[in-house]
Amino acid sequence: MLTEYTNDYLLDKQVKIFQPLNGYRASTDAVLLAAAVADNVHNISILDVGSGTGAISLCLAQRLQQNNVTIHGLEIQPQLAELANLSANANGFDFLHYHNEDIRQKLVNPNLKPCSFDIVITNPPYSANDLPSPNASKATAHNLNCFDLKAWLSFCLKMAKPFGRIYLIHRAEALPQICEALQNKAGGITILPIYSKQYQEAKRIIVAAQKDSKAPAKILVPFITHNDDGSYTESAQKILRQGCGYTSF
Repeated sequence: MLTEYTNDYLLDKQVKIFQPLNGYRASTDAVLLAAAVADNVHNISILDVGSGTGAISLCLAQRLQQNNVTIHGLEIQPQLAELANLSANANGFDFLHYHNEDIRQKLVNPNLKPCSFDIVITNPPYSANDLPSPNASKATAHNLNCFDLKAWLSFCLKMAKPFGRIYLIHRAEALPQICEALQNKAGGITILPIYSKQYQEAKRIIVAAQKDSKAPAKILVPFITHNDDGSYTESAQKILRQGCGYTSF
């Protein structure tokens, strides 16, 4: 039975998204992460791991809809996968499909084969140790369960083609774990620190890497989302409102 849901929007009403009335709902992290994929990608396949209500891939679909891409999302919660498919249909994204799959198990869908995606993008659960939300949907989305970050990223690497690209957003404190998971498996690691305001500590990081690459790592100029008065910076508005990509990746 389909859960109760609300009709919401992303990217200043460019994209429709249906989300549970009581449950996991997308945050700005999803939009910030989607912007990491370059505008000039064409004829490629993208996998959104842990797709939730579909915010990341919906934003990608909006920006890349003329680029002949195919996008698949994997989501463990069947209600969220169903809502995400409703959103894809409502936006006319016939190249975007969500699947109810548990990545801790063997994937059921025969179209989801290892080493078959040019880009794998993911917003993993942030912690195994945080106090879980009393809401079961939020707890599933936010807390790793019988699976750690290294295993999650190993799955992402497994699904990427040779020299395919991986993108993720996470808490800044997880950077050592991320680098450990990617070591000897991916290179060209690019780190974008996300700051709420100038001179504050980065709370989030976006990390990109290329499977099988031996290229050196680099840290980009920080991305600042808010001015001192609390309004969005011009750069943040281009991403969160207009749906643009970063110029630095």
